Amino acid sequence: MTTIPQHVAIIMDGSGRWAQKRLLPRVAGHRQGVEAARRTVQTAIDLHIPVLTLFAFSSENWQRPVSEVKVLMELLYKMLTEEVKELHQSNVKLTVIGDPQRLSAKLQLAIKSAENLTCENKGLHLNIALNYGGRWDILQAAKHLHTRINDGELTLDGLTEQDFAEGLSTRILPDPDLLIRTSGEQRMSNFLLWQLAYTELYFTDTLWPDFSKEDLYKSLDFYAARQRRFGMVENV
Repeated sequence: MTTIPQHVAIIMDGSGRWAQKRLLPRVAGHRQGVEAARRTVQTAIDLHIPVLTLFAFSSENWQRPVSEVKVLMELLYKMLTEEVKELHQSNVKLTVIGDPQRLSAKLQLAIKSAENLTCENKGLHLNIALNYGGRWDILQAAKHLHTRINDGELTLDGLTEQDFAEGLSTRILPDPDLLIRTSGEQRMSNFLLWQLAYTELYFTDTLWPDFSKEDLYKSLDFYAARQRRFGMVENV
């Protein structure tokens, strides 16, 4: 692993299927998935990966059973109020991206508190996508751009991709170098659609609760073997 990506993004998929295979309720898989997230964050810290983005809850996940959504929100709240202290001690900077409007008031308050507590930390930047959708993100960026044009900051003819990217929720972060999706699915599921334009894609059959340090190593070995050309000619 001589080449460490600057930004790793993960679609944490398969927790429900992990539970169903064991004849357990789906929420048991989500609880076990929290352990996988802890392992992954610690490994990222150990390997000095600068940025890790975890897709925790999509804007489409509200369609799941109410009881399952409730447990997911409780797990996220616990992480933001209890486990954030350990993250802070590990010098982790925590940010949350996504539309906060549908989240409960106490969860929104917990997000602000966790971000304020860790905002000066210089270690791993842990980015949690919560009630996030890639199309929503692009729409917000377009609205931001429209406002800047109306205010006279920009002209329509002079617009650049960078101007657009500055309206995205990830504007302070580099685009992901590596995307990992677990559970064997091979689709983007409305995740970081703009940002993944030149990202290396790694798919594994491992269900998220079983995702281990060794699985992360395999994905990083895959990344290190890739030659990223960004549309240019391969080096000879």
